[in-house]
Amino acid sequence: MNKLFIFCLVFLLNFQDQPVKSWKASYKLTWNDFKGKPQLQTGAAAITASGISFGFSITETDSHKVVDFTTEVHAHFYPEQSWYIPEQATNTILGHEQLHFDITELFARKFRQRISKLKISNNIKQELKALHKTINKELAVCQNKYDSETDFSRSFEAQLQWKLYVEAELKALEDFELKE
Repeated sequence: MNKLFIFCLVFLLNFQDQPVKSWKASYKLTWNDFKGKPQLQTGAAAITASGISFGFSITETDSHKVVDFTTEVHAHFYPEQSWYIPEQATNTILGHEQLHFDITELFARKFRQRISKLKISNNIKQELKALHKTINKELAVCQNKYDSETDFSRSFEAQLQWKLYVEAELKALEDFELKE
């Protein structure tokens, strides 16, 4: 049997070889996790750089028939690309940034769920890549919607609604959480 391994990272070129924090239910971000240099011209008080890393391995017969595949999907936080302006740092903003990371985990779970429904075929490599592309687009749309609806954490009511929504969705997909 031949084994083929492919690894894809959401921001491969930008974040390659940089430290990452994997999402864990037992850990909440602190301002100490944000190591990047603040970009004052953006108008933001903080930025969370997070994404989904994805790898897969395909096992083929000598005649190139796919007989098995495995995957790895992780929600990562990138400390060196994440930053905050200390004078503007509040618990509310930190909670907003944590929820960005939680949304990344939510989409990692959705990705794992969708992968679990795939069937082994000779097209699995293309299916996995297409699914990865789709989930990243959906994640980006959700992150932008979250910022827009919460006015970047300034709408306390919307922030609470999003927090409850993401918590409920994470709970609904707890079967697809990586166990610590």
